[in-house]
Amino acid sequence: MVIDSDKYLQVGAITSTHGIKGEVKVYPTTDDASRYDDLDEVFLDTGKELMPLHITGVKYFKQYVIVKFREFKDINEIEPYKGKNIYVDREHAVDLDEDEYFVADLLGLKVVTDEGEEFGELTDVLFTKANDVYTVTRPDGKEVLIPAIEECILDIDLDEEVMTIHIMPGLLD
Repeated sequence: MVIDSDKYLQVGAITSTHGIKGEVKVYPTTDDASRYDDLDEVFLDTGKELMPLHITGVKYFKQYVIVKFREFKDINEIEPYKGKNIYVDREHAVDLDEDEYFVADLLGLKVVTDEGEEFGELTDVLFTKANDVYTVTRPDGKEVLIPAIEECILDIDLDEEVMTIHIMPGLLD
């Protein structure tokens, strides 16, 4: 099943069950795991449909979020969904600050240089402690890593689906 990123954003993936009462350990795919405190409803990608689930409990353990859904009473009911992704609809997504973007909105952007050269397509976002890094796939298939810093990323125009970058000296060496 292909999820429409215009309507839904991934916020986690179920990694395993937790206990016998139907709780799950979720690896959060959001930059702020505490946002689960504010979520009432999420959607589980079952592989066939998006199943609405209602959150009744949230705890935190290391890098995981332990989530209890109203729809599952014991481990046997939730077990088949290990490895499945969890989404929110965009209507319930967190508000972004200026110059912040959802990864789903960045993927597929055409990347051009400040000199007007078509550079490639943004195909992945890597998260590092210092700053995010954008993977740009060149027309010849080679990948180039571009740091998501203001010296390199000059403009992101989601309406035109274009990112304008500046190639700093030594970046492509």
